[in-house]
Amino acid sequence: MVDDFDSSLIKTGAERLALLGKHATALMQGYVGEQVDETAFSDTALKKLLNARILWRPDEQSGLKLSHRVRDLIAEMLSDARRRHVNADVGETLELLRNLVMTWREAQQRGDYLLAEQQQLRLTQEMDDLNGRFADAIDSLWQRLNSDFGFVSSLNDKIRENERAQKQITRLLDGLDLIDFDELILLVGGSGPLRKLLVSQLQNQISAHYSNLREVQTRLVQLMARFRHQQSRNLLVNGMVAFLREHPRFRPGNYTQRTEVPSLFNQATSLIPAAAAALDRDRDADQLAELIQHLPRREIPLELAEAALPAEWHQDETVAARQQQLKEDVEGFYLQVVDSGQPISALEYLQQSGLGWDAEIWLYQVIAEHQGLPAREQSQFQLWQDESPSSQWNQVLLIHDVHLQLAPAGAIA
Repeated sequence: MVDDFDSSLIKTGAERLALLGKHATALMQGYVGEQVDETAFSDTALKKLLNARILWRPDEQSGLKLSHRVRDLIAEMLSDARRRHVNADVGETLELLRNLVMTWREAQQRGDYLLAEQQQLRLTQEMDDLNGRFADAIDSLWQRLNSDFGFVSSLNDKIRENERAQKQITRLLDGLDLIDFDELILLVGGSGPLRKLLVSQLQNQISAHYSNLREVQTRLVQLMARFRHQQSRNLLVNGMVAFLREHPRFRPGNYTQRTEVPSLFNQATSLIPAAAAALDRDRDADQLAELIQHLPRREIPLELAEAALPAEWHQDETVAARQQQLKEDVEGFYLQVVDSGQPISALEYLQQSGLGWDAEIWLYQVIAEHQGLPAREQSQFQLWQDESPSSQWNQVLLIHDVHLQLAPAGAIA
């Protein structure tokens, strides 16, 4: 005797097996290649395949791919040991990826580009299978939240379902933690396609998995809190029902008519009415003026008045004083250059003079002072910078020191 649930299950399974058989050629081409050709399906068929989780799309920019369970089913039927996954061990998959990358690099060094292309295709398929397993595991968590977790009757069953879901989340997080992007970056080296596959795309997909797991955990907490709230209300109602059974003649009293209200009902705090002078009432203007005249005046000492000034004013005065002191110290450096007539290093002068300025601020002020001089006075000094490029990939120059000296007489003329 087949019940309604089994008949519905048989019907759904038959429909999905029929989908596999109807689009077998296009699906097998996707199994052999990198992705499935969307043009091989009609809009209705494509929607059915996506709803049946036979096909899936990792993100909006990617094409359609076979789900990892369909890949494993085809690999099992074809005895394709290379594509058959015995378990969902992330560490084993990462080790397989390392071996494939090493094989690809060796093929590139030998000039065997056909083998290198095959290994790159296998890498793409393994990455799709890895992301597909994580996506299916997270989807099963959502299904558990909407079925087993949401329809249990007791708090203990709810707690056990919560523990199961939390353990599955922990296992998924442990698997995601095994993916070391620093190692992958060193592994792929300078290969652009592999870096895009194993670093940039994988990083975006792993970030999406982390976001989905956070949503699952948030949903778990919300459902647990909601269930506890419902349980507390049920306990209150059940307790009231039991009390009424033991005391069938009980009638609630009118507590508003009592002089002594129980503390359970006396929870409202007293209200403090707000009051303000009605300035728009002309008949009270004389009384308000008289009250204002009799208000006592407070004499604030000068020291307290200065202390009451905004803190920004004191800060502005302090900053202005430090800037003035820095300007005077730099002018002393220029006077030293004039007196000596020899080139002087700005950092050496800073150290010998015992000034407490930061080296970067000091050099910036020395350069700014030179640029702020009039054109005639600026031509009397020669300033050159000890600098070097920050990297061979850009033209940014780092200034290490500044040297200043008087220009020769001929140069001034």
